[in-house]
Amino acid sequence: MDPISQLGRGLRAGLDSDTAFSSIVPPIYLGTNYAFPSLENEPDYGYSRSENPTRDLLGEAIATLEGGSQGVITSSGLSALNLCFTALVPAGGRIIAPHDCYGGTWRLLNHLAERGNFTVDYVNETDPGALDEALARPTDLVLIETPSNPLLRIVDLQPTVEKVHAAGALALADNTFCSPMRQRPIEFGADIVAHSTTKFINGHSDVVGGAVVANNAELGEKLAFWANVLGLTAGAFDSWLVLRGLRTLDARVRVHDANAAEIVDVLTRHSAVQAVYYPGLPDHPGHEIARRQQHGFGSMITFEVAGGFEGASAFCRGLQVFDIAESLGGIESLVAHPATMTHASMTPEAQLAAGITPAMLRLSVGIEPAGDLVADIRAGLDRVLEVVQHG
Repeated sequence: MDPISQLGRGLRAGLDSDTAFSSIVPPIYLGTNYAFPSLENEPDYGYSRSENPTRDLLGEAIATLEGGSQGVITSSGLSALNLCFTALVPAGGRIIAPHDCYGGTWRLLNHLAERGNFTVDYVNETDPGALDEALARPTDLVLIETPSNPLLRIVDLQPTVEKVHAAGALALADNTFCSPMRQRPIEFGADIVAHSTTKFINGHSDVVGGAVVANNAELGEKLAFWANVLGLTAGAFDSWLVLRGLRTLDARVRVHDANAAEIVDVLTRHSAVQAVYYPGLPDHPGHEIARRQQHGFGSMITFEVAGGFEGASAFCRGLQVFDIAESLGGIESLVAHPATMTHASMTPEAQLAAGITPAMLRLSVGIEPAGDLVADIRAGLDRVLEVVQHG
């Protein structure tokens, strides 16, 4: 019996494996090409777009954490999704996507659909009836985003994946918001898991990357083949940085989540807040599902303030610890305004359908001292009240 857990094996992938000098941390292989022993003998590694030892080690680590067969490392989260759309959806095929998906995903899907690559329908996947109706038509791929960005809606993975498979389609789960520490969609039947490794997996906001994990070898080989064909693979140095960040993933998310819980407590008690979207709250529509399929509720929080856009602007004005910025999952705390930042590429109609409002703010809670974060949030909410009361 393996004495090391799946989590331990994933976080320790490659450690103490250097056969040249016994370095505990595996070396980075920056070389772009490798020597052939002869014309008759091809080496394991030939050209770094196709295969690279450092990138392969990261793919192995993330696949181990997700419980998958093979991990393919790409240049960004969107290139990871683009790889799946290109490799797995035939010309003229059909994709079902969440109606409240990340704005960059929405933009990618729309532009590819406009070119005639495939058709796409946006569905509220938390509504079983709506999903059933959408799956009644031929479908090739269903993208699942749970928790969703930014509303943190929760899709019940196992019954949803079962429906997708019954319809003859593949289930692709974007697990960026949870990371493998908080959720492993392959355990619920997902065929593919995608990540923006820029976020929690790297965790330090210093590298852009993506990953795709397949649940079987055949699918993994297909994705790896197309990643090379399309030239979407990540560079060695980026892969090394992400692997370094991954080592502390478990420790980081525990602090992220503890800090988030304290902030949620403030948000739910302050009169400047009109709504809080966080699956850890008992009144969240997906609370029970999240308890069942996630290992914790995460550190992403979305809320709406009084005063509309002016209230949101007042909250952000004068923040001392939270930075106003896109992205998430880093050690630093961030606040984003989805309507004008992360989801600005959406049409006003699409934003309305997704439930995104001018008063909405999204927090990515970092690992700074909890007291500092709480004080910053309280001061921001007090500024909202001043705007509402004095106009």
